[in-house]
Amino acid sequence: MEAETIKAEMAINRSSVWKRFKKQRSAHFFVWIGLMYLFVFAYTPMFGILMAFKDYSIVTGIKGIFTSEWVGFRYFIEFYNEYKFYNIVRNTLALSFLKVVFTFPVPILFAIMLNEVKHLPFKRVVQTVSYLPHFISWVVVLGLAFTFFSSHVGLVNQVLLAWGWIEDPLPILTGSSYFWGLAVGSAMWKEAGWWAIIFLAAMAGINPALYEAAQIDGAGRLARIWHITLPGIKGTVVVVLILTIGSILGGGLVGSNFEQAYLMGNANNNDTSEIVQTYAFKVGLAQGRYSYAAAIDLVQSIISVILIFSSNYIAKRFSGSGLF
Repeated sequence: MEAETIKAEMAINRSSVWKRFKKQRSAHFFVWIGLMYLFVFAYTPMFGILMAFKDYSIVTGIKGIFTSEWVGFRYFIEFYNEYKFYNIVRNTLALSFLKVVFTFPVPILFAIMLNEVKHLPFKRVVQTVSYLPHFISWVVVLGLAFTFFSSHVGLVNQVLLAWGWIEDPLPILTGSSYFWGLAVGSAMWKEAGWWAIIFLAAMAGINPALYEAAQIDGAGRLARIWHITLPGIKGTVVVVLILTIGSILGGGLVGSNFEQAYLMGNANNNDTSEIVQTYAFKVGLAQGRYSYAAAIDLVQSIISVILIFSSNYIAKRFSGSGLF
């Protein structure tokens, strides 16, 4: 009798699941499209990791990735012994950490300021204008940077010369000492408004009654921000920070290191603009050393995964919330 009851309940559950699936078939269709996209473009190419451990050469065209000769960690050791290794790693880490320190807090502060604006038309205009730079290509950003910071025709140098603050034009686009500041500043301008949307969405989920109660109790604006707004978006801040730290070597959420370094880098500022991504790109494509470039990128990916798990552990240990 119990067996028949269990079978009947299982049949009812299967029927309900099938009915729910039929009602949600359009949603399932889009989900499966996303899964197929990830499988084809994210997971299938991971077989190419084997290239980092093999003597693959596209020049021969005879041996494929799977049939090439195993060389073990030869390319990893070669990259470590590269005479520019420490300079490249230093530039990559310094540029990434500077972006996290100076660029990550800006969207949070900007979102808090926008959240305090009560004039809705002005708030919408400011928010729209602030996130539009996100859609501008880094090539266009480089053109704008040339217009403002060029040594000969740049607006900034012309103004400083006209006011007598400098005697000679500043090599902002070509000087090594200016590149990190230029990269961080341009990333801040381009991405701050876009990432502020996430924090504004988190603030929209805070119960307005909390602000009203705090205001009745005599709490000022700064007190309401400190005790209500910031705790209310703590979880979102932690998640975004973990993702940012995980993608720190590639720029990730705070601006693309590769595009900035590749487009803004030149022979004059190469000692501060050459990073792991640009070095792998130049070596892999310009010299056709795909195995060597794959080894470099694999090291970067492994470090990024370690950073994600480490930052998630630390966040859960101290704040009680994490990404997983």
